[in-house]
Amino acid sequence: MILSRHGALGHEANALLNCLRLPGRLNVTEAAALLGFKEHDIAPLIAAKLLAPLGKPATNAPKYFAAVEIVARAENSSWLSEATKVLAKHWMSKNHRKSGAEAVALTCPSRRATGEAAS
Repeated sequence: MILSRHGALGHEANALLNCLRLPGRLNVTEAAALLGFKEHDIAPLIAAKLLAPLGKPATNAPKYFAAVEIVARAENSSWLSEATKVLAKHWMSKNHRKSGAEAVALTCPSRRATGEAAS
């Protein structure tokens, strides 16, 4: 494991990108660094079937990816475009849900005080 979970920035990311030979499998942090995405973007890419972890890991298990597949995807501009579109839709939807819940709480102060859900 070249990158630790919290060390995807700076020196460790440069070490991975300048590595002469990548390890056979990469963790989420390393895959994200090679693809140019953030670590939190990998889960939506897996859900959209644009990335497939090795084996069949449990939902809460660490995910590993084949380095050859990650490098191939990083060099494929059409895959990168599709992944970027999927992530934009994911975060737009997530932010829309978040702002919708806040709007209901702001417009209905009685519900906010009691913790009652919007109907």
